[in-house]
Amino acid sequence: MKTNPILSLVSVSAFALLFSSCESKQEEAREELLEQKADNLEDGADNLRKTGEKVADAKENNADATRAAVEKKADEIENKADAVRDQK
Repeated sequence: MKTNPILSLVSVSAFALLFSSCESKQEEAREELLEQKADNLEDGADNLRKTGEKVADAKENNADATRAAVEKKADEIENKADAVRDQK
């Protein structure tokens, strides 16, 4: 009996796929460990972003307070300049 080469190729490919998809408990444990490590790294990245946002927000708030203080001081100086002019 002659076998069809295409049928043989399909059969061999199916068996190869079947055996390669079976993972040992060690392989599953290794993949789970890698998944946990990746999750921990992603959590670290998220925490870094949150911390960075807090620092940036604090700097913005500090910058706003600095601008307000400088503006107030400039207004005081301009008021003194007006008072000097009024002495004419």
